[in-house]
Amino acid sequence: MQFQDLIAACETEWQAYTEHEFVQQLAVGTLNQDCFLHYLKQDFLFLKQYARAYALAIYKAQTLEGMRQALPHVQALLTHEMGHHIAYCQQWGISEQSMEAETEDFGTVAYTRYVLDAGMSGDLVDLYAALAPCSIGYAVIGKQLLTAPDTVTDGNPFASWVQLYGGDEFQRGAADSAEYFNQLLKDIEINSPRGQRLIDVFRTATRMEVAFWQQGLNASTENA
Repeated sequence: MQFQDLIAACETEWQAYTEHEFVQQLAVGTLNQDCFLHYLKQDFLFLKQYARAYALAIYKAQTLEGMRQALPHVQALLTHEMGHHIAYCQQWGISEQSMEAETEDFGTVAYTRYVLDAGMSGDLVDLYAALAPCSIGYAVIGKQLLTAPDTVTDGNPFASWVQLYGGDEFQRGAADSAEYFNQLLKDIEINSPRGQRLIDVFRTATRMEVAFWQQGLNASTENA
């Protein structure tokens, strides 16, 4: 079993996630600015919990190699990726302190706590199955957008987001994560009860990614 098998088993949800209207509007620069800023503020809160989940992977790992595998993700989340979000928000006068004080939306709470619960109640594989839609999915989306002929870079205020997730550094990190996830999955049969459980975890986390995009898209009507 490999992570591609999980994607294939959740094809409808995966397509809804990687081709969501939020992403399509972002790529061409037509996304409502309030939607993007709302997404960034919520994603700041999301990434704090996501870093905790990768820290949990260090705790859950049974080998030193497994612990080493998770550490760069914690570092990248706390520095590079969150730094991008903070810098973006600062362009509109939104400080790190104000983001810290932001209230978590229901979708943010549901998604992040689900990931943490999957790791706490399950083992390392369950945790990585819950993490994978974000770690792998953002790389898929970034690459798609960076190479799509319709993507606008000149004059697009969201172009650096596409460049971040489609760029070499993020792509390498996602590839390393996917390779390690495949190592964890290699002895699991997809049609076994264990395999079906992992599909359920992956599908639920993917559905929550869809809801997270929609939460951002809905911000324009909420703020109208």
